[in-house]
Amino acid sequence: MTTPSPKPLTSKSQPQRVVDSLQARILAGELKPGDRIPTEPLLMQEFSVSRTVVREAMSSLQASGFVKTRHGIGTFVLERPVNGGLLSSPPPELHVKQTLAMLELRISLESEAANLAALRRTETHLAVMRDALQSYRTNWQAGKSTVEDDYRFHAEIAAATDNQYFLEVLGNLGNTTLRSHSHEGTGTAKSHAAAVQFGEVLPILSDGKEIAQREHEAIFDAIARQDAASAKASMFMHLSNSRERLRRKIEAA
Repeated sequence: MTTPSPKPLTSKSQPQRVVDSLQARILAGELKPGDRIPTEPLLMQEFSVSRTVVREAMSSLQASGFVKTRHGIGTFVLERPVNGGLLSSPPPELHVKQTLAMLELRISLESEAANLAALRRTETHLAVMRDALQSYRTNWQAGKSTVEDDYRFHAEIAAATDNQYFLEVLGNLGNTTLRSHSHEGTGTAKSHAAAVQFGEVLPILSDGKEIAQREHEAIFDAIARQDAASAKASMFMHLSNSRERLRRKIEAA
């Protein structure tokens, strides 16, 4: 007997779809502190929802501290607070051992996120992931930074879990490490092996971008076809490989 493929959960409300998408954009740095959120008509058109749905989504984002509405002007992204926790406020520079330890944390967290994302993703989630991968490839081939694209891809997987805590934890990591902190293409392997920004894409790993892109595509393909086991395994392999690539580069430096 053939087991039917799992279908996306239908329990996610329309406001939550809007919240998840905007939250992922904010955490990925597409919408930065001070930026104006798209207007109600634009959001209504993008998500095919009513004005009531958009307003409910904005209320939810305000309640969680992501945005603030200025009546008669618009809704704007707020600076994310630093609460002094381990993930939200790491020291500005972490040594290699700590960087490797944080990759271990991501392996555990994001492998499970990929598993859930495969079961719960929507076509909207897939569209954002696909766009992030295309942007990653375009920027990588042009010799530009891929940090934002990389983070947006991973953030959208977290959003697709339909579990706000995956997105919040990844967002706390990204707020401090992946937004506007990349030094790709600068510095020496030795100096960056000694001290690096937490989560920063290292110049000594720049030759691994093509491999990383293939690993990203394997994750995306598994999520798209709703193969939870393969999505989890692909994410585990991607982050484990990233850790080992970093370890080998550092040892050879």
